[in-house]
Amino acid sequence: MPSDSIAEVADPIKDEDTNLSATPVNTLEPATTSSKLVQAVTVLDTLMTCVKRQVLGRDDVIELAIIALIADGHVLLEDFPGSGKTTLAKALGEAIVSDDTTADEFILPFRRIQFTPDLLPSDVTGVPVFDSNSNAFHFRHGPIFAHLVLADEINRTSPKVQSAMLEAMGEKQVTVDNVTYPLDSLFFVIATQNPLDLIGTYPLPTPQLDRFLFKVTMDHIDRDSELDVLETYKERRDQADTEKITVNRDEVLAARKTIDEEVVVSTAVKTALVDISRNLRDDDRVLQGNSTRSMVLLMPALQACAALRHRSYVSAEDIELLLPRVLGHRIELAPGVSDFEKVLAESMRKPMEVLARGTLN
Repeated sequence: MPSDSIAEVADPIKDEDTNLSATPVNTLEPATTSSKLVQAVTVLDTLMTCVKRQVLGRDDVIELAIIALIADGHVLLEDFPGSGKTTLAKALGEAIVSDDTTADEFILPFRRIQFTPDLLPSDVTGVPVFDSNSNAFHFRHGPIFAHLVLADEINRTSPKVQSAMLEAMGEKQVTVDNVTYPLDSLFFVIATQNPLDLIGTYPLPTPQLDRFLFKVTMDHIDRDSELDVLETYKERRDQADTEKITVNRDEVLAARKTIDEEVVVSTAVKTALVDISRNLRDDDRVLQGNSTRSMVLLMPALQACAALRHRSYVSAEDIELLLPRVLGHRIELAPGVSDFEKVLAESMRKPMEVLARGTLN
């Protein structure tokens, strides 16, 4: 990737989905491109390449997963069995390695938890085990101790187990018998739930849903991608074992910090987000609007999205891409209203027009 691609802050942005055309929000005060930012974008590109080699036809979901990882959030996937969710999570988890010899030996790159109705909180977090040799209890780490955790069918377990995930996802720690154990700084959860089979499930409560930055509803991949999966599955299987492309855990954490510091979010973008939120709360079709917290969580995601597009600033394009993913599971519509996309589009129209006009000045 050429290093000057990030610094091109004077070119207009054209959104194919709308008629809006906006120039960068930081035209008057262009952000300087540092070598750190170039390196951070290279890390993101490498992660995209790693996962795309194993997961075909899911580029949009892969991108959202990497954005959430860099933004220090989590992802909830609504999908059906066999859609590639485990492959995606495993490919992303195994693409990140650690060279730190002092790292916690109990923290693995990737772990998968199959949630079932009989699962206990200790099955997720871990449990103290008595050692007869030392005549003392020792904590046995649960599967939640990993860089990336796939929480499969999270809505099929009891609320008691679901609540065990709240502290982990919110505070990056677990508490067992009044002792707190830290999780890795890179801790990231990809959770799934089947939207069709609702028998024997426990819908996620609002506080649990709020722990997820994105909620993504997946569909079947297109015909060409599905054919490509069948044609190349042996090649990709062998490639995963012999030709692994990886990035260092410290590089990912450094990229997260660099993007947070150097990708510019202008006041105009923040104003647009506030106005969209207020429009939603004032809409009679909305029973409960989004919180200020949701906008705070959105900020680093917008920065990561801009970096993936080799930009050092957040634009209207990033808002239009991510806002439906962030608000879709946070907005509660009034009875009889079902078209969330229409409600959101109408709430966004005026603030986005103001943003577009402001960036042309």
